[in-house]
Amino acid sequence: MDERTLIKDLKSNPDKEVTIAGWVHSIRKQGKITFVILRDRTGMAQMVTEGSEIKKHDIRNETVLYATGMVSADYRAIGGFEIKLSGIEVISRPVKTLPIIVNDKADFQKLELETMLNNRVLSLRNPVRNVIFKLQAEIIDSFRTFLRDHGFTEVCTPKIIASGTEGGTQLFTVDYFDRLAYLAQSPQFYKQMLVGAGYERVFEIGHVYRAEEHNTSRHLNEYVSLDYEMGFIENEHDIMDVEELFIIFLFNRVNENLSPILEQYNQTLPVPKKIPRLPVKEACSILEKEYGKKMRSYDLDPEGEKLICEWAKKQYSTELLFLTEYPASKRPVYTMPMEANPDFTRSFDLLFRGLEITTGGQRIHDYQMLNDAFKSRNLDTADFDYYIDTFAYGMPPHGGLGTGLERLTAQILGLLNVREASIFPRDRGRILP
Repeated sequence: MDERTLIKDLKSNPDKEVTIAGWVHSIRKQGKITFVILRDRTGMAQMVTEGSEIKKHDIRNETVLYATGMVSADYRAIGGFEIKLSGIEVISRPVKTLPIIVNDKADFQKLELETMLNNRVLSLRNPVRNVIFKLQAEIIDSFRTFLRDHGFTEVCTPKIIASGTEGGTQLFTVDYFDRLAYLAQSPQFYKQMLVGAGYERVFEIGHVYRAEEHNTSRHLNEYVSLDYEMGFIENEHDIMDVEELFIIFLFNRVNENLSPILEQYNQTLPVPKKIPRLPVKEACSILEKEYGKKMRSYDLDPEGEKLICEWAKKQYSTELLFLTEYPASKRPVYTMPMEANPDFTRSFDLLFRGLEITTGGQRIHDYQMLNDAFKSRNLDTADFDYYIDTFAYGMPPHGGLGTGLERLTAQILGLLNVREASIFPRDRGRILP
């Protein structure tokens, strides 16, 4: 068992001998004295020893070691404490020249994205990059905690599937025992089926796969989706109500638990009291009137998303905006049409700081209506019998959403490329590491 003292706990051990362990972050000589900064998963600590000890043990940056010594208070040291070394046990040393500088914050910020991703493990040792995924873990835990507290059951659905959720487009193929199969682009059908199985409210945190040709700062071919589906709803606004409460819960938790990470990235995270809701048709009119931007259809391109968020921030003092009532032509086949105008749907996107992070809506729950919807898109219903048949045995009104974890992380921290928020990203050109 690991019996070391974590660096975050040094303040609880004044004038005591402790053993800490980690990576050497930096070494600084000052006369006969040498200061060594050691880094573990909880932070960094300053150690003091004679320079001869460093030379004797051949300690260099990124050396992994155990260090034993007396803890003493020193306001000049990181965290207000330092360790006067009495023993060092080297575990391993770098045997190759480091391809990137791990401990230089200024130099690190100049790194090309590809260089950073090609040396992913080393880049994640840098404290500035390391905390991205601590914040991401907080998002995951917040999503799970919030939904469990609201009566949702966590599920795990298949990622190898027989057909696509949107008609078989943008799918990665799999040779499945000499049969053609695909990687799931969404857990959508399974979420709905589980609502029909009597769970009523389900959620999943899982990988999804999109064989899109896009190679932009906002797209990944494999990402983590935060999904939920809920039954016995009145309409899509019930789904937005739950997401609104989740966003408030999440932002409060991040502000309370991880404010130092926000400070590192020069970000603030105002907690909304209410997220405004705007039909996409009205958003397009605003874009044309206020910015002279005319949309070809009732849908927004990336520039339109940024501009409508700018407008919403001025109008409502919020960085979040629901866009609602998207055209049926822009939504999946299972989306519930509006009663008054079937060309539009009971669906929505959530925009955050100029980027769509969520897509959701009410689903068709009537068996015949769903059959007709598939036929209207020239989709062979026989390919989807396993899904459609669920609706023949009684299905409540329901709906749900999916949120991109990496996009949400990137927007909270102000990252310029979603790949920075993917721990080992997969895009058109990257399948390693």
